[in-house]
Amino acid sequence: MTTLSPSKPIWIYDTTLRDGAQREGISLSLDDKLRIARRLDRLGIPFIEGGWPGANPKDVQFFWHLKEQPLTQAALVAFCSTRRPNTKAAEDPMLQAILSAGTEWITFFGKSWDLHVTEGLHTTLEENRAMIADTAEYLRSQGRRIMYDAEHWFDGYKKNPHYALSTLDAAVQAGAEWVILCDTNGGSLPYEINAIVRDVQAHFQQQQYTVKLGIHPHNDSDTAVANAIAAVQEGAQMVQGTINGYGERCGNVNLCSAIPNLQLKLGYSCLAEEQLANLTETSRFVSEVVNLAPNHHAPFVGRSAFAHKGGIHVSAVARNPLTYEHLQPEKIGNQRRIVVSDQAGLSNILAKARSFGIDLDKQNPACRQILDRLKELENQGYQFEGAEASFELLMRSTLGQAQSWFEIKGFNVHCDMGASTPDPTMTSNALATIKVRVNGRDFLEVAEGNGPVAALDAALRKALVKFYPEIGSFYLTDYKVRILDGTAGTSAKTRVLVESSDGLNRWTTVGVSTNILDASYQAVVEGLEYGLLFVHKTQEKDSSQSVNLASFG
Repeated sequence: MTTLSPSKPIWIYDTTLRDGAQREGISLSLDDKLRIARRLDRLGIPFIEGGWPGANPKDVQFFWHLKEQPLTQAALVAFCSTRRPNTKAAEDPMLQAILSAGTEWITFFGKSWDLHVTEGLHTTLEENRAMIADTAEYLRSQGRRIMYDAEHWFDGYKKNPHYALSTLDAAVQAGAEWVILCDTNGGSLPYEINAIVRDVQAHFQQQQYTVKLGIHPHNDSDTAVANAIAAVQEGAQMVQGTINGYGERCGNVNLCSAIPNLQLKLGYSCLAEEQLANLTETSRFVSEVVNLAPNHHAPFVGRSAFAHKGGIHVSAVARNPLTYEHLQPEKIGNQRRIVVSDQAGLSNILAKARSFGIDLDKQNPACRQILDRLKELENQGYQFEGAEASFELLMRSTLGQAQSWFEIKGFNVHCDMGASTPDPTMTSNALATIKVRVNGRDFLEVAEGNGPVAALDAALRKALVKFYPEIGSFYLTDYKVRILDGTAGTSAKTRVLVESSDGLNRWTTVGVSTNILDASYQAVVEGLEYGLLFVHKTQEKDSSQSVNLASFG
C-alpha cells in the first residue's frame, strides 16, 4: 500500500467505483471499473473501494479480476452493510460474499441515527448496536481489517448524541480500526462538523480508544470540501470521496479539490508530489470513462481553472503568475491558458501565439491585424474563447502560415422526414453530396447520416480519408447550437460549436451563419483542418526530437 510522508498524513479513500457510480447518468462496465481502479492506483490513492461483492455479478467479477492481477500500490476495499436484524453474522449469506472477495480491508456501514433504526430497519436501538458489534467481530474473526462507516452520523448526533456515540462504541469495541463519520444527507455546515468531530475526539480520549477517525461528506449544501477540511483540522485522518465529486444527488466530496487544498494549502501529506502532478490527467480520464463531459470550470483541474481572459490579467500574469493564480497549475498537472475574446488586448494575442508555438512580437503588424480581426468576428457572433482551434487557424491564416489541405467546392444536403405529418418517434434520414478539391483534383462523394450535419461530416470524411488516413481516427464528441438573436425568429444568426477528438486530444471549432447548415459546415471543416494541423505539428515535433537524440548519440 502507498506509504505517506510522516508529516501530517491524511489517508485518501476513493469510492468513485461504488458511491460515485450512484450518480444519475453513470453506468460503469466491468472494463470501466478496472480501468479507473488502475488509474487511481497509479495516482497513489491508498484505499480504493471497489464495490459491494455479491450485490451484482459485475462487482463479483471485478474483485475476482483484481485478485488475479492485484493493484500495485493501493489497498482494495470491499463494502457492505451490517448483518440483518435478528440473525447471526456468521450465517448471513451477504457477508460470505464479502469474504469471498478476498480483500484485506472491509468497510461496512451501520445506522447512527435512531430514526433510521426504528423507521428504516424496523428494529430496536439495542439490536442495531448488536448488529454493528456482531458484524465487526465476525469479520475480524475471519482475519479481515475493518473500517466502520457511521451512516447519517451527523444528523444522528444532532438528534440523539448519547445513542449515536454508543453505536461508535459498539464498532470500536468489536475491533474496527477506523471509524468514518458520514454526512450522508450532506446538510451539515463546517462549523457543525468542527464541533461534532471535536466531541467525538473527546469521547474517544475519555474511553481511551486508539481508533482513527475519518470523514465521508456529501455535497448537498455545496460544502463537502469545506466539511472535509473542517474534520481534518479537528483530527480526522482519512477523507472518503470521489474523483470529480461524482455521487448520488449532488455528489460526494470532490477529491480533486480536497487533495490539493489539504496538501498544497494546509501542508498535509495526501499523495507523493510526483503523483499529485497527475491529478488533472486522472480527473479527465475518469470523466472520459464515465462518459460525462469534464467540468471546465472545476477548481484546480478544470480547463478554465487557470484561464485568463481580461487584457490586464494577461499582462500581469505574464510578468508574475502570482498576481492572478493562487498556486502553480503544474503542481496538480494543469496548465495556464490565455483566453482570447473581444476583451482581449495585444498581451492576449502574444501569449496565445506562444502557446501555439508561433513566434510573434508587438512590432509585427500582423499582431494588430489578428486583434482587429478577432474583435470584428466576435462582434459578428463568433466565440473564440470556446473555440481555440478556430483561433489558431485564424492566426496562422493572418500570418500566411495556413496550409491548404483541401478546398470545398460545394455541398448539398437533402433530408427525408419520412412522412408529411410531424411525429416525435419519426427518424430523419439525410443525404449529403459534397465536392472537394485535393491536390488539384476534384472529387464528388455522397454519404448518409441520421441528420444533415452527420451526413455532411460523413461525406467530407469519405472524400478526404483516402488522402489523409489520420482523419479515420477523428470523431465528433460534442455539437452545440446557440441562437444569437432570438427576436429575429427563424432568420436569427446561429453559432455552432463542434468538439472533435482523436481519442487522446480534444479541440473545438466554431461557425456562425443565419443558416444552421452553413454554420455547422464551417465548424466541421475547421475541425478537420485543425486535426490535420495538430497531427502535422506533432509529427514535426517528434521528428525534431529524434534528430536531436540522434545528434546527441
